[in-house]
Amino acid sequence: METKVISTGIRYTSLPKSYVRPESERPNLSQVADCENVLVIDLGCGDRNLIVQQISHACQEYGLFQVVNHGVSMEAIERMVEVAHEFFGLPVEEKLKLYSDDPSKTMRLSTSFNVKKETVHNWRDYLRLHCHPLDTYVPEWPSNPSSFK
Repeated sequence: METKVISTGIRYTSLPKSYVRPESERPNLSQVADCENVLVIDLGCGDRNLIVQQISHACQEYGLFQVVNHGVSMEAIERMVEVAHEFFGLPVEEKLKLYSDDPSKTMRLSTSFNVKKETVHNWRDYLRLHCHPLDTYVPEWPSNPSSFK
């Protein structure tokens, strides 16, 4: 594969070899159970100890959970999705300015958590952004698209 990211607009007819996991390492789907009841945690319940217990239980037992009453408006969520589409829709040359295979960077575009050590990469691009405290990290964030920050 010529580029370090997959969001290039190229339509592949087959997966590049660096993204094909050997059959012995693939999940056996016949042994994967359906999760019909994803735990829902109400962040607005007012009982911090209960919330911590529920998150701990969900992480230990299931590895995932859904939150409700988190205080993020639908408008904000929709705008974040729009900006993400704008960012990943940028020309590959623009996105590659932010590419890094250094997993210790607080802001980077990559395809895998540790490209140098992994033998098989994930079929995705992601933009890692540290966010807290905002005044420390926002200056590192992308300036393109202009609506990002």
